[in-house]
Amino acid sequence: LTVLNAGRRYLKAEDLSGKVFVTSGLGGMSGAQAKAAVIAGCVGIIAEVDEAALLKRHKQGWLMEISKNLDHCIARLREARKNKIALSLGYHGNVVDLWERLVHELDTTGELLVDLGSDQTSCHNPFSGGYYPVQLGFEEAKQLLSTNPGKFRTLVQESLKRQVAAINRLADKGMFFWDYGNAFLLEAQRAGADVEKKGANKTEFRYPSYVQHIMG
Repeated sequence: LTVLNAGRRYLKAEDLSGKVFVTSGLGGMSGAQAKAAVIAGCVGIIAEVDEAALLKRHKQGWLMEISKNLDHCIARLREARKNKIALSLGYHGNVVDLWERLVHELDTTGELLVDLGSDQTSCHNPFSGGYYPVQLGFEEAKQLLSTNPGKFRTLVQESLKRQVAAINRLADKGMFFWDYGNAFLLEAQRAGADVEKKGANKTEFRYPSYVQHIMG
């Protein structure tokens, strides 16, 4: 319902075939995002750093495909988008790399390849494994978390700023991003990312919450 209503509200579209939804998180409740994309009929690209979570969703049938290669992900995105094929593709990697690659595609080809975007990493708990920084691999990040949590926190905040910078660039070209109630925008703000709504008070963000704007 969230994905369908986002399409209705932001894209003025009842039919989401050929539309692309980019997000992250395939563990816990966020694992439903892959299935939601296919039910809604769109192309869902979902990033996940934990291979175990990816494999679990694939085995369950919630995730149609898995890839570790961004070139392959972009090629499949283009193909499914062009042919209006419903697809859920799990990218085994950090969502910041995925967002920045979409910016690169925009800069080099002029194509905006994503219509809808969100995030379901556990940003209510970002410094204890709920969000993994793009600068390190999954196992390396886990090791740093246990040996130097202060450094881990710094890298997480740098990563959040990079993620928001990429999202902002794509949103400026017409992508619609929303917060999934996971404290993503709050933690991004605390990290110093550009998420405040221009001309509003500091408790208002430039992107809406799914609770009020989509489900409401």
